[in-house]
Amino acid sequence: MSLTLVMIIAVVICILVIFVSALTTSKAYTTVKHTVDPIENNPHLKHMDEKEDDSVDKKNEI
Repeated sequence: MSLTLVMIIAVVICILVIFVSALTTSKAYTTVKHTVDPIENNPHLKHMDEKEDDSVDKKNEI
């Protein structure tokens, strides 16, 4: 009897953990606005291009 009760409690806890993790994951995906930065007029891309150009110049000097 006690083993059956322990198994039932363990299964209930596992189902509860799976349900709560699924709920929090779906809530995180719906509350955070996922956006993509535009390629045109993106200051970060221009900065990265300058770094790549500098690294290419340094390789050519060696």
